[in-house]
Amino acid sequence: MTETLVQWFVQNLGGSAAKELIIFIISMIPILELRGGLLAAGPAFLNVPMWRAIPICIIGNLIPVPFILLFITKVFTWLKGTRHLKPFVEKMENRAMNKKDQIEKYEFWGLLLFVGIPLPGTGAWTGSLIAALLGIKFKKAFPAVTLGILLASFIMTVLSYTVIGGIFG
Repeated sequence: MTETLVQWFVQNLGGSAAKELIIFIISMIPILELRGGLLAAGPAFLNVPMWRAIPICIIGNLIPVPFILLFITKVFTWLKGTRHLKPFVEKMENRAMNKKDQIEKYEFWGLLLFVGIPLPGTGAWTGSLIAALLGIKFKKAFPAVTLGILLASFIMTVLSYTVIGGIFG
């Protein structure tokens, strides 16, 4: 199904623009984020040139961050006032807060590394959520998340274009 959706985008939007839109959208999606965008962009999949893919994925991953940092606690408070969404929000908060130790201990550097090291359950969305729930100021959290995204883009570019691209490309 995903392959046919990608083919439809490529046929109807034009090859390059469709591929760039796809990796931009993937980079904005929680869990996938920049990591998924750069993997999809690499020579083993969509074969978007590295110099085009990197800024698209960084921007796509960065767009949700200020909104999460500034508004997620207010949104969660509002959602907890609803009977049906309260358990979901509490589950999300608990999952995020289970990963707070390294961020809480080292704040800026912990947040940067949490976002920047591409491991399951880490990334800009989760890092921003934890920073917001811990009350880390925007002036400290946003630069840490941004630098973490840049670190993740470096690591994922090497993996996507050199390692995986070398094997499958």
